[in-house]
Amino acid sequence: MAQKKYEVAGVPLENIRNRNELRVIKLMPQVLAEHLDYHPSYLDIQDIYALTLNNLSPRYRQQGTIILSEPVRDAEIIRELRNSVNQVELAPTEKES
Repeated sequence: MAQKKYEVAGVPLENIRNRNELRVIKLMPQVLAEHLDYHPSYLDIQDIYALTLNNLSPRYRQQGTIILSEPVRDAEIIRELRNSVNQVELAPTEKES
């Protein structure tokens, strides 16, 4: 029988997520709104999201985990989002014609 992609020894792992993912998604519109003349493409938004997550300390959690403290502050996420937007804006994935 073939092993499922996110499963080890019959234990499902697909619900273990990086807690910062939803926080980056929540804060991204706020940061993009600061760049009135920039209209990121589909791939630019994905690049901004991935680059921001790569620059933050990962905070993985299991389903049902109780979060007692959040070491990554919103201000840090916003700073990394701004850096990512600036970087992707200077070198977009798709060039406009």
